[in-house]
Amino acid sequence: MRTIGLALTLVLGSTLTGALSAQDVRAQLDGRVSPEVQRAVRGIAADAAARGLPVEPLVQKAIEGAAKGVPADRVIAAVRTLAGRLGEAQQAVRSGGVAAPSGDVVEGGADALNAGISPRQVSDLVRVSQPPQDPALTLRVAATLAALGVPPKQALELVQGMISAGRSPSDLLGLPGEVQAGVARGATPAQAAAGLARAAGGTPPGRIPDWVSPGQRKPRNPHKP
Repeated sequence: MRTIGLALTLVLGSTLTGALSAQDVRAQLDGRVSPEVQRAVRGIAADAAARGLPVEPLVQKAIEGAAKGVPADRVIAAVRTLAGRLGEAQQAVRSGGVAAPSGDVVEGGADALNAGISPRQVSDLVRVSQPPQDPALTLRVAATLAALGVPPKQALELVQGMISAGRSPSDLLGLPGEVQAGVARGATPAQAAAGLARAAGGTPPGRIPDWVSPGQRKPRNPHKP
């Protein structure tokens, strides 16, 4: 159940990614975190907003830490780390061709980075996520697959293969559940993802684009060099 919850959280993401005003941040933190945490988070949030980063994830990180009884210094450190990751994600998304990424896309990129997907891979996935694909969704799907145990490179290749095969956004959204179903049947996450890649008609992860299975390979013509 915990894995399913994680998948849903990463795929669906937060819908409150707009820049919050200083008053909004203070209102959300009042009575929910210590004064020390509130002062620090308000400063971090103001800096993030100035850089065009989503602020809501930072506020929620602070509230979550406080609710769990995490010491103030660790809560503040976690919020700072998240702000740094959001900044790194923003740069990666911009490198993928989105000059002014929305908060949703930046959050999706941060989820992907947190799951072990590299900044360059984030840029590559954003670059191929053309309409009707939404880069925020494709990033979160790749992040969720990696969080479920699919190797990050393989997760990226599976999502890219589905996009290349013309699959719909809803098909991509269903990938984590299909991987979980394969794991429930005894496959490893990597095996389940490889099966989905084959079913989609894409190149199995880790293979060159013109790869064909040995049984389908045409015999070599001895008269051709």
